[in-house]
Amino acid sequence: MKFTLFATLAASAAAFSPSGIITSTAPSNTALSMKLEDFQKAASLGFATLLTAGALAQPAQAITKSELNQLSYLQVKGTGLANRCPEVVGEASITPKSGQKLVDMCIEPKAWAVEEEVGNKGATEKRFVTSKVMTRQTYTLDGIEGTLSGSPIVFSEKEGIDYAATTVQLPGGERVPFLFTVKDLVAKGNGPAFKPGFQMGGTFKTPSYRTGLFLDPKGRGGTTGYDMAVALPGLQSGEEGDDELFKENNKTFDVTDGKIEFEVNKVNSEEQEIGGVFVATQLSDTDMGSKVPKKVLTKGIFYARVE
Repeated sequence: MKFTLFATLAASAAAFSPSGIITSTAPSNTALSMKLEDFQKAASLGFATLLTAGALAQPAQAITKSELNQLSYLQVKGTGLANRCPEVVGEASITPKSGQKLVDMCIEPKAWAVEEEVGNKGATEKRFVTSKVMTRQTYTLDGIEGTLSGSPIVFSEKEGIDYAATTVQLPGGERVPFLFTVKDLVAKGNGPAFKPGFQMGGTFKTPSYRTGLFLDPKGRGGTTGYDMAVALPGLQSGEEGDDELFKENNKTFDVTDGKIEFEVNKVNSEEQEIGGVFVATQLSDTDMGSKVPKKVLTKGIFYARVE
């Protein structure tokens, strides 16, 4: 059983492996923001990658929500199923009514890429470089719920396990930590009903990877700890003071914006379930203000139920 599940997950992850996605060749922008056109390019190319293979969101041994609910804790423990989103069977249509919500939303990443400057024939250009996840199987978001309103549909995220600390590794060995999240997401759809081909997307907030109580190796923190590197007094005195270590000494709680797009490809009207694929971009950890963040592209599948 474990071997079969491992083979299934490996095949699914391989299917979602992103190709090298070329973005703008403009110089890197160090501001904590992302351009809308950059996300639109990444999202359109990302959806093309996801949808070209056809059945990418349906593993060889897909498991539905009702089947997952029948398993005990011991049957799930150690199998990786707790990190997987249920699959949806059907191609019907669901038109939400006033006051209904989207509940049990699950967002499971399948592939990651980090934007890097890559040399090409004497010039440099920005590419999303395929990265390997280093986090154990705890990076899936689950239990998310929010309100549905309007026509076209607008989904507003309210609560749930809506963030997961994740780290990916670039081919050269550099590790990039980021907080995978959809906090305060407001996603606007392109129609009044969930059906195959329905799309919705919007922006969300990405809190700091570290909180104010975190202390770095020098004992410095945002709300507690030292306000300078005690072991390096020589670098923090004189006319220039601590200019060289200013960002490291003065911790900040950076909240940045991310963008996500969903596309529904399966709808089960009897169980009121929807499923499909997603593409998201966000910024990585800033080490509490001392580092320039990288842009991270995440692709995967999602599941939700209308209630």
